[in-house]
Amino acid sequence: MFHLLINEVNLKKKRRKFARVKAVFDAAGVEYTLHVTREKHDVDEVTAEVTSAKGNSLIVLGGDGTLHEVLNSFVDFENNSLGIIPLGTGNDFAAAARIPSNVRKAARLIVENAPRAIDYVEFENGLRSLNAFGMGIDVDVLERAYAGKYLKRSKYLRALLVSLVKFKSHDFTVRYNGAEERHFGLIAAVGNGRQFGGGIKMFPEAKIDDGYLNLIMVDFISKISMIGAFIKLMLGKVNCVKQAKTVRVKEVEFIPESDDYTLQADGELYKNIPLKARIVENKLKFYTV
Repeated sequence: MFHLLINEVNLKKKRRKFARVKAVFDAAGVEYTLHVTREKHDVDEVTAEVTSAKGNSLIVLGGDGTLHEVLNSFVDFENNSLGIIPLGTGNDFAAAARIPSNVRKAARLIVENAPRAIDYVEFENGLRSLNAFGMGIDVDVLERAYAGKYLKRSKYLRALLVSLVKFKSHDFTVRYNGAEERHFGLIAAVGNGRQFGGGIKMFPEAKIDDGYLNLIMVDFISKISMIGAFIKLMLGKVNCVKQAKTVRVKEVEFIPESDDYTLQADGELYKNIPLKARIVENKLKFYTV
């Protein structure tokens, strides 16, 4: 059975898109239940209840933040599945999963196809991430983008431009594939999906079902060189930035120099959690191409 999950704000502001989704499910003659959430804990409660049973498909009408909350409350991966119809701001994981931005097409993909197994990330403390996580300038970008009342896709780009000018590199150590490296850099980030921040292509070669994570470490870049590096980044050519190093890994650990740090996971910010994570292969059943 399908369970459609949407927050109250999206239901009101994007009612026409929701009507198109509903029409697809009605025309397909499939059974579904609508869950309208108002508070963050509502998402956790609905997800836990739906995925504690068997044979359910929980469909998020939202974005990366809601997907992140759902993944972290998911109970029975063997007998339930997850999907998304993009109604968020960035929709970065939907892009990685090749979900159409047109909500009618996204809904048809779900009702006409079976889910398939994909990967996700699990931290040492149990936190899960579906798209990307990291520390450094990505956190600074998100903190700037989240400032203010309204969050639009353009705010990510504006925040990135400001961060590129104002952010100062930090010392950190990265452990992966039996190696340990110390960096003075802008960012250490890991992608299961290809992009973050509403389309910033940090991990252009990442795949959501290949059993690997894509680690990128970018060392200090002078202000003069920053413009060229930024252009390459936006074109998905981060591998052409000489200060960047990319590696495929199964697990990774970040060790910040400071004891007070912030991690972002799928756009959600976390303070001072253990930064050791691994890929969980082919466990999540997800509606994708």
